[in-house]
Amino acid sequence: MVSIKLKNVTKAFGDFKAVDNVSFEIKDKEFFVLLGPSGSGKSTTLNMLAGFEPPTDGVIEFDGANMNQVVPENRDVAMVFQSYALYPTMSAYDNIAFPLRIKKVPKDQVDDDVNRIADMLGISHLLDKKPHALSGGERQRVALSRAIVRKPNVFLMDEPLSNLDAKLRVHMRSELIRLQKKLNITTIYVTHDQTEAMSMADRVAVMDEGEIVQIAQPADIYDKPANQFVAGFVGSPPMNFFDASRSNGALNMAGHKIKISKHTSDKLSKSAKSELIVGIRPGDLKLSDKKDGTISAKVLTVEVLGSETLVSVDINGIEAKILSERRAKISGNINLIADPDIIHVFDKGSKSLLSG
Repeated sequence: MVSIKLKNVTKAFGDFKAVDNVSFEIKDKEFFVLLGPSGSGKSTTLNMLAGFEPPTDGVIEFDGANMNQVVPENRDVAMVFQSYALYPTMSAYDNIAFPLRIKKVPKDQVDDDVNRIADMLGISHLLDKKPHALSGGERQRVALSRAIVRKPNVFLMDEPLSNLDAKLRVHMRSELIRLQKKLNITTIYVTHDQTEAMSMADRVAVMDEGEIVQIAQPADIYDKPANQFVAGFVGSPPMNFFDASRSNGALNMAGHKIKISKHTSDKLSKSAKSELIVGIRPGDLKLSDKKDGTISAKVLTVEVLGSETLVSVDINGIEAKILSERRAKISGNINLIADPDIIHVFDKGSKSLLSG
């Protein structure tokens, strides 16, 4: 298989830099996810890896070989698109067989390969149907089969599940993970959906405005976000943020003094930053029967989500979200407490994480 390196890669369209001086390495057989909002440079990066777009500057390497001048058909990659890109006049069988026929693979071998892959993905009974007669999930499986049958060294996937309904997306995430591990093919997967990224990736690269903001395993992206952007983008509901300042081993936040851990206090004492942002995830704000040392809040709305309840609250004019148990009766004025060990503190100017 293949390991991939991007070295100081930039892609500019006129004066606009869609990708700006990006460097990272994807390990052999790794499931690597590029995560970020629309316009962050994810798909442009994928298109450069595929060879559809040449980099303006920098080098792309596959197993140490410079790919900058190598045309897409010679890169041994297979791409799965958001739109599936199936040929509408061809049957599922012919769509899957198409890349093999282009390579002039013998007919018996084509038949063997198509039937083997179709059986692997559970679509053998659909091979005679054309795309218009297939559901979204079935079309997705045909597109995956067409990519797999080529036996590529690299899979490139551009938001392949975004057109599916929520239930089918969850199922297909599991299918893709299982399939990638079975085939042991280096995979680069682009998505704006942080749930997809966190549940599927070996490692996640978070992109914002053409730059790589953080690369880490999913748990570290969630627990130790590099800056306020990552903290707010990853997590659902998103992290709550409050302006804050230091106060003798504690923090003043939204008119309240909150405790911080010794670790956080030690970190902040080494920093000259005085204007701070406190980040607390909704699930880390807990209801308390006490008044002293807690955060007073007024309940605005209550939404039952099934296993949990999402509550919007007003904390001295700042709206925040909390997640509570489904059966909790929440109304009027409440008191909240946050575990000092899981409070994140960011520099208000640079937005970078100071402690958390």
